[in-house]
Amino acid sequence: MPTPTHQGSATAPPGRAERDPAPVWLQRASLTMLVVTCIYLGLLLLILPWTRYWQDNRLLAMLPEQVANFLGTGAARGVASGLGVLDIWIGVSEVTRRRHRHIRREPQP
Repeated sequence: MPTPTHQGSATAPPGRAERDPAPVWLQRASLTMLVVTCIYLGLLLLILPWTRYWQDNRLLAMLPEQVANFLGTGAARGVASGLGVLDIWIGVSEVTRRRHRHIRREPQP
């Protein structure tokens, strides 16, 4: 009876070279850009629906009247603000996740 082979072995599959991790400066720059983008877009989505720019813009004028009226309701504004809060949460959680992972890797004295 043949023995089963394990697909998830520790070695890389044939034809695939293992990649070196990116340099630390590139990882930090990438994390910084991700966090800044998430927080900026989150704040924009959190605040913009409650300003006059949400209701008086050219994009809404191009949409059908029913869609424009729906986007002006409090529910649609609340959903947009909720997505903003979620986006801010993602940015902050990326920082804390990377920070905790970095702290765990440091050797104990």
